[in-house]
This record gives sequence, C-alpha cells and structure tokens, in this order.
Amino acid sequence: MEKLQQTIIEEGVALSDTVLKVDKFLNHQIDPQLMQEIGKEFVKRFKNKKITKIVTLESSGIAPAVMAGLILDVPVVFARKKKSLTLKDGLITSTVYSYTKQETNDISISKKFLSEDDHVLIIDDFLANGQAALALIDIVEKTNAKVTGIGIVIEKAFQDGGDILRSKGYQIESLARIKSLENETIEFINEKEYAK
Repeated sequence: MEKLQQTIIEEGVALSDTVLKVDKFLNHQIDPQLMQEIGKEFVKRFKNKKITKIVTLESSGIAPAVMAGLILDVPVVFARKKKSLTLKDGLITSTVYSYTKQETNDISISKKFLSEDDHVLIIDDFLANGQAALALIDIVEKTNAKVTGIGIVIEKAFQDGGDILRSKGYQIESLARIKSLENETIEFINEKEYAK
C-alpha cells in the first residue's frame, strides 16, 4: 500500500535494526484518513472471505480494525491486556510476549462476544515474531470460531512471525512489508530503499 509506505518513510523512525517507531500516525497519534484507507484495503484483500467479527489487540490495532469493521458492518472485539472490575467473568485468555515493551501479558476476551458461528478476521498493527497474532488465534480457537485471515498494517518481514503464520496455512495480508531497518534505513520488500 503506497500511501502507508510513504507515511512510514516520512513519519516513521527506525530506532534500531528491529524497532520502528510509528507514533505520529498509528500507535499514539492516529491519522484517521490513513486508517480509513487501511480499513478499505483490508476489506478489498479479504473480499472473498466470510467475516462476521473482527478481533484485535488493544490498543494500536483498534483504529485499523474499527475502520474495516465499519466498512464490513461487523462488530470489532478487542482483547484486553488488563482486567477491569467490569470484565472479570467468562473470559477466554491467552499469553503474549511484547518484544517492544519487554513484558508478558495475559490478554482476554469475554466469551460472550465470540461463538462457534463466527468467522473472524484478525487485524493488528505490527507482525514481528508473531506472538500477538498467535495469542489472538488461540483465543478465537478456544471459542470454536474460525479464523478467516489475518490483516497486518506493518510486517517486519526480517523476523519470523510471518513465516510461522503462513506455514500454519493462514492468509496473511500485510499492507507494508519491511525487509530491513538497518542503519536507520527503511527498506520495503519489492520496493526501493528509503534513507531516513
């Protein structure tokens, strides 16, 4: 997706060979117009799939998931990282390790929001080692719902998450696939190199 790649080039910052900061448009401040385009692109890429729900992980996956959900006219369910007083019973949980935050979280979704009749599109902001996607898949499968596909805004293709998920047979649609972040240069797969 050209607009997304251009925004990453203009506003993203390679903090290291493995960490890309995109807080100007995705995971702190949100660019609504870009999120709308991302939602449209996910809908286009999964147009031949049955989708009854979208599942994501708080918080950075919510904006692109909601935009896709609005177009598809389906509910969006997000896994919570922290339990609250109002969300404590009937939870389906899984564990995810965040490389960026260097912490492990139990994530959960109330079982009343997913059923065996659901066909779920998982959407998330990043795919690196695949831990978040695998945890969301685990939750969906515990409800006997079906994973229709996985939409990723930015995939760090130099890490193994995409390969792991594709080897399990999931349709993965990543809107920007990064080949390398070495030397503060963002290089996309099948795209020319862009120096920061």
